[in-house]
Amino acid sequence: MHDELTREDIRKMQEELDYRRLELMPGLIEEVKRTRAFGDLSENFEYKAAKQAQNKNRSRIRYLEGMIKTAKLIEDRSGSDQVGLFDKVEIYMPEDDETEIIQVVTTVRCDPRRGLISKESPFGKQVLGKRVGDRFTVAVNESYSYEAEIRAITKSEDDGSAPLLQY
Repeated sequence: MHDELTREDIRKMQEELDYRRLELMPGLIEEVKRTRAFGDLSENFEYKAAKQAQNKNRSRIRYLEGMIKTAKLIEDRSGSDQVGLFDKVEIYMPEDDETEIIQVVTTVRCDPRRGLISKESPFGKQVLGKRVGDRFTVAVNESYSYEAEIRAITKSEDDGSAPLLQY
């Protein structure tokens, strides 16, 4: 399985990877050494916490390396009147009589609470390629779906403001 990532996604991942390897890791190694000197490791909370932080950092490094290595580079190829990646889209939800602004982003940068919707989500899949006035149905699961309508599209590019997901 390859994750579809933009050049900006990969740049952000490489930037975080460099930070974790070159700046964060040396400090974590020193903290493990420092706390090891406190004595009995079986009851040394500081040592355990330092090891956990070091292991979490190593895990994130492996994750980022794997994502970069297996990434499939994508670009937005939407028409000037179609919803594409990183476009700001005004969506009307008739069921709630509400309008909201969303952006469809790559999976590694989604944050639904901020209106950043993954292109892989049921909603994101439905929105991509639509035009102003298009109505569509989003199937959340087998028993629930809802209607939505595109009210406006503001063409945008990836400005790098959407952060990478943390785990």
